Amino acid sequence: MRHWFLLLCTAISLSLQGQNIDIDLLQGANAHRPQGLDPTFQFITQSASPLSVAAPIAVFTAGVLKKDTNLARNGIMIGGAMAVSAGTTLLLKYSIDRPRPFETYSFIVKLSDAGSPSFPSGHTSNAFATATSLSLAIPKWYVTAPALLWASAVGYSRMHLGVHYPSDVLVGAAIGAGSAFLSHYLNRRLFRK
Repeated sequence: MRHWFLLLCTAISLSLQGQNIDIDLLQGANAHRPQGLDPTFQFITQSASPLSVAAPIAVFTAGVLKKDTNLARNGIMIGGAMAVSAGTTLLLKYSIDRPRPFETYSFIVKLSDAGSPSFPSGHTSNAFATATSLSLAIPKWYVTAPALLWASAVGYSRMHLGVHYPSDVLVGAAIGAGSAFLSHYLNRRLFRK
């Protein structure tokens, strides 16, 4: 019985410590942010949805126009990753229903629209699903490096703008990347020559 009590106390302590780290990191990214970068990070945040929708369409269209079935399938794979990522993110958002940081902490400044619950970050999930899928579909450094840099900037922008905790962004990135790997795996299994 004493072991269970010790385990429970340890779990509560780690949970509280983790929440403090989350708040401390968010405060550094938002409350102590360089305000001159606000428009830049607002632009980066706003780029997440259009680029995430445009990427699979562009890759699929390029495949059709070039009569390259592999490239067209990669477009479908990128779209599939987006669908899995979006579905998983929405399910978790409304199941967990975590309040946004600006709703809980008065020192967090909200600089972007945010309507749904906080956990996980949908913008980050979309960005990492797109970036990882592109990297798997076109494994060239000049695709992978800018794609992952952009996705990371989207994730950071959500904290800079005060609408997500670091843990929201981290889990969003994991969901996005995981969705891309799952979609890539299924694509290769289904269309194996």
